[in-house]
Amino acid sequence: MRILGLTSILMAAGLALSMPAQAQNAAPPPAPAPAVEAPAAVTGAATPAKPADPTLNADGTPKTAPVAHIGQPTEGWIGLQHQVTRTGEEALSFHDHILFPLITVISLFVLGLLIWVMFRYRRAAQAEPSKTAHNTVLEIVWTLLPVLILAFVALFSIKLLAHQFTPAPANAITLKAIGNQWFWSYEYPDNGGIQLTANMLKEKDEVGPKDRYRTDADGPRLLAADTRVVLPVGVPIRLLTTANDVIHSWAVPAFWIKLDAVPGKTNETTFIIEKPGVYFGQCSELCGARHGYMPIAVEAVSPEVFSEWVRSKGGTMPSDAKAAAAAPSTPAAAPAGNATDAAPAATGNGL
Repeated sequence: MRILGLTSILMAAGLALSMPAQAQNAAPPPAPAPAVEAPAAVTGAATPAKPADPTLNADGTPKTAPVAHIGQPTEGWIGLQHQVTRTGEEALSFHDHILFPLITVISLFVLGLLIWVMFRYRRAAQAEPSKTAHNTVLEIVWTLLPVLILAFVALFSIKLLAHQFTPAPANAITLKAIGNQWFWSYEYPDNGGIQLTANMLKEKDEVGPKDRYRTDADGPRLLAADTRVVLPVGVPIRLLTTANDVIHSWAVPAFWIKLDAVPGKTNETTFIIEKPGVYFGQCSELCGARHGYMPIAVEAVSPEVFSEWVRSKGGTMPSDAKAAAAAPSTPAAAPAGNATDAAPAATGNGL
């Protein structure tokens, strides 16, 4: 019994001494297998990178500078600005060839009557004043002649008004101008909802050393804006105006446009810009203390440049959606499978 007990004690001690060695020499656990990434879903063509703004230089300054006497006030200039829209050209022709000659003739006629009455019926020339109190022919003439003049002017005025408020066609680009105290904000509903905010650029001595200030490339003093409205040439523009606070008025003389922006109401007009360039305007409705600091700067570019500009702002062109709808869908790649999953090749005898 003592021998068996001693043997049991020696076997237990041997097992205890051998266990740490086995633990130290045990092989490390296998490394986990690397995670296999799921294949990306096939979505067709890769999303193109957003292009750079084609209207700006690398430093953010505009590439296109305004041209003297075009789209802006000119010192010493007498007359209306050069018009770059069809309605503007029609209105300018109406003013220059009908209204201005008409008012000149009327003014000279009235001046001649005054001079004739002053000398013909003065006291020295006619001591006994005339007692004439009624002249039928004279009263008919001075009543009928103004009516004929107004009817003549109305023919051209109504035609011009009809052209100004003709509904925009289906291919028009919509620009929504929103008046605020005291700046303009813009939206392009047809181009992916692009939103812009335009404030007046201050002079160099009015800003900090690192802030942007107005230069000649931006435009005239009090008319240059830090953000220009970009519109295409030769394409109908649907202008919508409204306001967030008080009544404003979006006015660009070179477009023959002056449309009130009324809170809670949307006004609309249509125009087509015929010449590329930079055109300036301002709020033309007294809207508060800083009414004179709400400039409007519009840059008219080719349709190709406009499309590039829209995409640089993250927007889209209506033609993009039509092209995407017309393009055939790209079939997804079949997942790799076993060789037995493939369809058997057809043989001539069907065996």
